Amino acid sequence: MQHFHEVIIGLPLTMVIFSAGVFLTYRLRGLQLRKFLYVLRSTLGDLFAPGGERTVGEITPFQALTTALAATVGTGNITGVATALFLGGPGAIFWMWISAFFGMATKYSEIVLAIKYRSRSGGSFSGGPMYFLHSGLRSPLLASLFSILGALAAFGIGNMVQANSVSSAAGATFGVSPYLSGSIMALLCGLVIFGGLRRIALITSAIVPFMALFYFLGGSIVLFVFRTQIPTAFLTIVAGAFQGKAALGGVAGGAVLQAWRIGIARGIFTNEAGLGSASIAHAAARTPHPSRQGMWGILEVFIDTHIICTLTALVLIVTGAWRTGLDGSAMTAWAFSRGLPGKMGQYIVTIGLIFFAFSTLLTWYYYGVECAGYIFGKGLARTYRFLWIIFIFVGSIGGLRVVWGLADILNGLMAIPNLVGLVALSGVTVRLTKEYISTW
Repeated sequence: MQHFHEVIIGLPLTMVIFSAGVFLTYRLRGLQLRKFLYVLRSTLGDLFAPGGERTVGEITPFQALTTALAATVGTGNITGVATALFLGGPGAIFWMWISAFFGMATKYSEIVLAIKYRSRSGGSFSGGPMYFLHSGLRSPLLASLFSILGALAAFGIGNMVQANSVSSAAGATFGVSPYLSGSIMALLCGLVIFGGLRRIALITSAIVPFMALFYFLGGSIVLFVFRTQIPTAFLTIVAGAFQGKAALGGVAGGAVLQAWRIGIARGIFTNEAGLGSASIAHAAARTPHPSRQGMWGILEVFIDTHIICTLTALVLIVTGAWRTGLDGSAMTAWAFSRGLPGKMGQYIVTIGLIFFAFSTLLTWYYYGVECAGYIFGKGLARTYRFLWIIFIFVGSIGGLRVVWGLADILNGLMAIPNLVGLVALSGVTVRLTKEYISTW
């Protein structure tokens, strides 16, 4: 299983996703760079601007952003970055930035196509790769393949892995039994998901800004304490990308290759650009034009990788945590404890993990139920909800770990039909982009 897992979602698929990002960046003429200031004005700037544009959708653009961020800003921003440093050294962070840059074009394209080909039923909207594969590419087979993979993969990376992260962190820091934390988590998640997308969006729009600010402030305090080390940390990251040494040791050439491979993979999978999942949430947004909502996708990748992941990486490097031999959340907790008094650092990491993971549970439920609904109809939603709640409890107590590995494989395989659609329909994305830019 492990060997198959590495073959499927290891270097080959990583390079396919990365290459698609490069291709889409070329087709869009570097939109994410040359129009970045407009991206900020049309997203964050619009939060404070009066309304007036005619829009169609189910949730606000900001709610779509926070719902998608709830899935991408997760345990990977705490444990994943630490693991990247542990395996690839500081140089991995540089390649994480590079892959995220190209991932902006990928995420933008996913959202533009999701809005273009979304389906409406009354006041509800559904969209994502399964819809643009079916209606845009006219391939029901690829659409069904993506939906099946998405519906099943959600139980792994979006459910059991997150639930186990919460129960493990709560147990280690607060001594809470996994049975108790699992029960509470399942109950709270059930109360939210039974309210549908609007309730999920309402909760995530409150949780995501809070948890991001909470974690960012904690990390900023640590960086302030070690502020003299920040320039050196950036130099270490850049140097490590080309001549570095991984935390695990090894010759320089091998370490550079390891940093490149680990960094690109982490950049891809921390923001999910290429998997197609986030476009399912964005497809329900109220927006005057597909390209307008796509701008929020560029911002999403920037916040997730270039801000939050970079913050974690700098904290780990300036404190020397990456050289301790620790891995995952243990490395991050050690680093935060170096710059904060008492157990405050450990509390920040643990509380951050809990909020990050819980919000991921909510959003990945929506992704999974939308994929299942495409295949079996919306009537399956109630059954899927009950299964979701049950698997939260199972994951929290560490059950079905074999299923986790299988779900990881399915999660990686989701990218294949999605990338086929993105590349094949890139002409549509370019046309819509030009159409929208012409209205500025």
